[in-house]
Amino acid sequence: MTQRSPTEAAADRGLLANLIFSSRWMQLPLYFGLIVAQGVYVILFVKELWHLIHGATSLGEQDIMLIVLGLIDVVMISNLLVMVIVGGYETFVSRLNLKGHPDQPEWLSHVNASVLKVKLAMAIIGISSIHLLKTFIEAGTLGLDGARATETGVMWQTIIHMVFILSAIGIAWTDYLMQQTTKVGKSEH
Repeated sequence: MTQRSPTEAAADRGLLANLIFSSRWMQLPLYFGLIVAQGVYVILFVKELWHLIHGATSLGEQDIMLIVLGLIDVVMISNLLVMVIVGGYETFVSRLNLKGHPDQPEWLSHVNASVLKVKLAMAIIGISSIHLLKTFIEAGTLGLDGARATETGVMWQTIIHMVFILSAIGIAWTDYLMQQTTKVGKSEH
């Protein structure tokens, strides 16, 4: 059997199939936009770090803790962006051809839509946890003038966080069931 060129294979698929398949490249500007957003987060991180350094001698322990949690939050959001940019591009647009590259993320070698969904859900839970922890730290000022947290706000933030956790469990369980179905289907052949 002779190897067919990509041009010959494309001609056999037809115009509509080629158009549909090529439409995946329309996601490219979206990934560029996320790269720009990550740059904005780098600027935010540097700004917060500068604020922490300049206030190191005058800020209280709680204020320092809140700033550090903010820095961790920015890093976690940036990690989420990297997962979406790299994993999404690799899964839905085109291969990055990083095999053997010393900086290739470990998770990229086995990324697919299911793995990406679970990783994103876990990252969102981590980010939500940081926000909830910041809220709990600020909860000591509930009822005082100038308090940023309210009882209702704390309650809703906790409920939303629990919904994120339940959603991630649901996604992971569905992924597990799909893997088991795939294994059973392969063993029957």
